[in-house]
Amino acid sequence: MSNQMLLAIDVGNTNAKFALFHGTDLLARWRIATDDRRTADEYIVWLDQLMRIEGYDRTHVEAVIISTVVPRALHNLQLLAHRYFGVDALVAGRDPVTWGIALKVAEPQSVGADRAVNAISAQAVEPGRDKLVISFGTATTLDHIGPDGAYLGGIIAPGVNLSLEALVAAAAKLPRIAIEAPATASVIGRTTESQMLIGVYWGYVAMIEGLIARMKAEIVKPLTVIATGGLATLFQEQAHLFDRIEPDLTLNGLMHLYHQRNGNI
Repeated sequence: MSNQMLLAIDVGNTNAKFALFHGTDLLARWRIATDDRRTADEYIVWLDQLMRIEGYDRTHVEAVIISTVVPRALHNLQLLAHRYFGVDALVAGRDPVTWGIALKVAEPQSVGADRAVNAISAQAVEPGRDKLVISFGTATTLDHIGPDGAYLGGIIAPGVNLSLEALVAAAAKLPRIAIEAPATASVIGRTTESQMLIGVYWGYVAMIEGLIARMKAEIVKPLTVIATGGLATLFQEQAHLFDRIEPDLTLNGLMHLYHQRNGNI
């Protein structure tokens, strides 16, 4: 079997994720804080060391595919691919790796690359039925994907950390806390920190419950709910919310997009 690999890069507003694939198998993944000023040289020093630690050689990377919602980060990543991997990076949504799915919304050009890639990945794991993809990132998005993989629209809400940061910034006496699942199911906090945690965590659970219910009522067809994003596992104990959690949905979507372009899958 060939040892050639695909490097998939997904740049979000908060973090950039890098993953190595061999065929459809995800071999390793890493993340770094998004910084549109980071140079190709800085990327490779970080990435080459991590690849070596995992036992992989960057000379075996035969292709690079990039999805980004931070346009200014793209140039240095393209330079990374060209200078250090010897390939021209493919950019998701641009020729020759156009989406291959219908974007049935009023402004298809405004659909975020991550949301389109998630639609492709969701279709791969749940073909033939309607899907609701909930992505917990800088923003929390809920997207309706049709049985044929078409992107049919969705919802954008503030992300969990974004809401918490806004609360701390606007209220001088509130402390900065880390977001986590509360220790108990009680919604009556006895300390400032516990009250903040309850408000953010259970507030988000209630919001997601309500939005899922409203979307299901509008779609009126069997629906698979898929959670993804960096904070998806924060809500994994709320098993009633999702049918499945796919932490690597976006990275897998890039892999599928690459292989669809090559006619491999």
